[in-house]
Amino acid sequence: MLFLLPLLSHFAVVHAAFPAGVIATGTQGVTNPPVPTMPTTINQTSMARLLSVNSIDDFCLFAPPTGPAEIPDTEELEVAWCTKPRNNARVIPDGVITGISFLKTDFYVQIMGTGDFTKLNIAAGGDGGGELDPHGATGAGNPIGGNVTTTVADGLDEPIAEWMLYMANDQFCLRACTNANSTYSAAFMCWHELDVMGCEFVMPGTYHGAGTFETCEAEVAYPPGWYPTVVDGTTSFSTFAQYFTGINTGADGQPTPYTVGDTITPDAPFSTPSSSKCVTQATVSNGIPASLLTAGAIGTAPPPGFSSSGASAASGSQATAGGSSTKGATSGKTTAGSTPTNSGSASPSNSGTTGSSGALRNGPAMSAGDLVGIIIAGIFVIIPSALLFH
Repeated sequence: MLFLLPLLSHFAVVHAAFPAGVIATGTQGVTNPPVPTMPTTINQTSMARLLSVNSIDDFCLFAPPTGPAEIPDTEELEVAWCTKPRNNARVIPDGVITGISFLKTDFYVQIMGTGDFTKLNIAAGGDGGGELDPHGATGAGNPIGGNVTTTVADGLDEPIAEWMLYMANDQFCLRACTNANSTYSAAFMCWHELDVMGCEFVMPGTYHGAGTFETCEAEVAYPPGWYPTVVDGTTSFSTFAQYFTGINTGADGQPTPYTVGDTITPDAPFSTPSSSKCVTQATVSNGIPASLLTAGAIGTAPPPGFSSSGASAASGSQATAGGSSTKGATSGKTTAGSTPTNSGSASPSNSGTTGSSGALRNGPAMSAGDLVGIIIAGIFVIIPSALLFH
């Protein structure tokens, strides 16, 4: 069993360096390769669902396997499309992506982009797209068995427990949460219950139109829907819960209406983090001839010049239609929330979150008063149980 020692050593080193809840401990989806790998054979009919999020020209997105289709109608079925021939996934043809902002922060890596994603089987127009994450109504993920890795955190292909992708026909935003501390868990930083609010509310940052391709460092946003207040040097938070209604049918067959969330919608997130040290480039391109990336292409070797890479990897709500390509609601104010106890949502299968605590990195952009309040008062947050079990 000596051949296992390098792999076990890698996991021992990696997991000791990450706080609990950051590294996924579930299994790869059954259609995925066992580890992220590049290059792999081009297969434009692949059903693999492993995304890698490494750089402005090495990342993947989820989109429908056939089309035209809308994300909310196919969220359990989406497949991986990558900018390079990797992970046995489909390859995104050159020209589909028209703009990218790739942000590296101390708590997450985030990509915001524009493009013509009708070429990835997404229907034109529609209702603004939908939201994908590792949980889903059954706990198997949307898409089922979808996994995400990144090399941004430590240079190794780390399986990430918490991530979220808003995908529409002309825009997307993707966040993979790579750090946590006692106040800001990975689950909070990648909180996925505000999907109708749109990219710029849930994943704030500097959004550009088509034509901008940049890689930046960025400040850390507060978790989606969190609003800090400092009183006498002590920080507390109110939280916004998305409003929706529905009907439950009981065992007696009688329908019972229910209402969840806040009736007043905030205008915007608390703040938009600034970017810095931006490096721009003309475009992103894989140089693969379009003839190799037709819908039926299968079993084609990538062109010369792609080097192999790969390391260990293993990872594992029901998306509400709308908003993923919009700025979000534009009326109302946030409502006050309670602030006692920190509670992260339990992670279902295929998105395991077991990890070890590690050194804390920088938190969201806050004033000195914020930091003193957190250190002294040990601020925590209650999240309504209705949002934890969806």
